[in-house]
Amino acid sequence: MSNPTPWKRAAGAAGLVAAGLVAGGILAGTISASAADTATGSADSSTSESVDPSQPQRSDEELLTGATLAAVEKAVLAEYPDATIERTETDSDGVYESHIVTADGEDVIVQVDESFAVTGTQTGGGGGHHDRDGDGAEGEGDTGGA
Repeated sequence: MSNPTPWKRAAGAAGLVAAGLVAGGILAGTISASAADTATGSADSSTSESVDPSQPQRSDEELLTGATLAAVEKAVLAEYPDATIERTETDSDGVYESHIVTADGEDVIVQVDESFAVTGTQTGGGGGHHDRDGDGAEGEGDTGGA
């Protein structure tokens, strides 16, 4: 009785092979999913994140609506008649701003004061306030009333 019948031996071997295949498949799936996550994470960290240009990029700015929106965009389009407005919002510096793309494809932020006069621009797009005139110091000599 210590020697099992051949069919029991074959069934046991087939069961072990099947269990090994299932375990190997699970392991391979886990490793490839982990590798895909790592590759995606690396790509995301080395490239800029995709953002929706129609939405505010900072928590201290809000999209404009109604008559204020219309008045700000009218002033902006008077200065840049062929521009595409991506968004118009309050500015953290106490003015309004429209993020536009000019007819030649340049990203520009146009600042507008409370009387709806264009007071300055920031080229190169970007969501925040930074060195507007390229001198290395924010605010000094920058165009606009920031």
